[in-house]
Amino acid sequence: MTGGSREVRAKVFNAPGEALGDEELRLAEVRDDLVRVRLCASGVCGSDLHVTDGDWTAEGPLVLGHEGAGFVEEVGPGVRDVGVGDRVVLSWFAPCRRCRNCARGRAWLCQNTRSLENTLPDGTTSFASSDGEPVPAFLGLGTFAEATVVPESAAVAIPEEVPFPVAALIGCAVTTGVGAVVNTARARPGDSAVVVGCGGVGQAILLGLGLVGADPIVAVDLSDDRLALACELGATHALRSDDPDLGDHVRSITGEGADHAFEAIGLAVTIEMLPALVCRGGQAVIVGMPAEDVTVPLDPFDLADSGKRVLGCNYGSSVPSVDFPKLARLYASGRLPLDRLVGKTTTLDTVDGALDDLRRAVGLRTIIRYGDGS
Repeated sequence: MTGGSREVRAKVFNAPGEALGDEELRLAEVRDDLVRVRLCASGVCGSDLHVTDGDWTAEGPLVLGHEGAGFVEEVGPGVRDVGVGDRVVLSWFAPCRRCRNCARGRAWLCQNTRSLENTLPDGTTSFASSDGEPVPAFLGLGTFAEATVVPESAAVAIPEEVPFPVAALIGCAVTTGVGAVVNTARARPGDSAVVVGCGGVGQAILLGLGLVGADPIVAVDLSDDRLALACELGATHALRSDDPDLGDHVRSITGEGADHAFEAIGLAVTIEMLPALVCRGGQAVIVGMPAEDVTVPLDPFDLADSGKRVLGCNYGSSVPSVDFPKLARLYASGRLPLDRLVGKTTTLDTVDGALDDLRRAVGLRTIIRYGDGS
């Protein structure tokens, strides 16, 4: 089922430090295995901030946003998994479903995805300017727009019980955070854990630790407000990251050091501290995405002698087609209170303000609502 392109309003990154542009863009034609989605909600994520602040190299114009959910409006003739009218969450990592890693069930390590190039699988773009110039979509999605065109593997159906603001968070923060606990760390009931960084992803990690029954759970952050929120989300203890005796406090709480330490910021200074917070045989999980070219010194003797492990975590080691529905069911059953992660709502008009809130580490996840946000 295909048709002509349509125009949509979108927020466009042009250069670091500049306000986002407000533009009318043309959507790509829905062909082959592509899907057009009318956005109902989009989260404003720290990765978007990395682009606007120049931490990650990106060329404008670029439609930002990669955490979205909405209704399927149109599908290409090769689409089988979703249909017009379906409620879907968008995955910013669209796997090819054919490479070695996809065949092994490790879609988060897909070798052929074009998402990181900000294009569709064939190298074309989801958007174009009024004069026909290609306009890429951030991570292949571009959810700071009224609608977008994505690969079929990036659109995963969800039940009606999941409201769109919650569904949007499943597209990035929730999958990354809960997946870091369940898939990457494979935490078990009674395991001790430290979470360094209590922003959106850190908050999802806390919910994931609560889901598996970890205890104790130590939250670490510079923001007293976020530490208070962390305790509401299941942390049993809260410590400031600038405490010079942080490691001693963690060892006092956990007995020897934590079984798992998660870094959810992406800063060299906090990544470097992780191994010192875990016990012998414990694991440090790097969840936050650092700026490009960041390096961190680690003590190899301590790692080898103590049997400690350092794990990288991309997208919660998740397979969207499998994990999105699981997370949706856990929310619908009341076992995963994802609505507690939703902060204030906004519109495309005030996205720059939401990015500034992220910059200042203020509040919960801001959600952009579109239309009636059904």
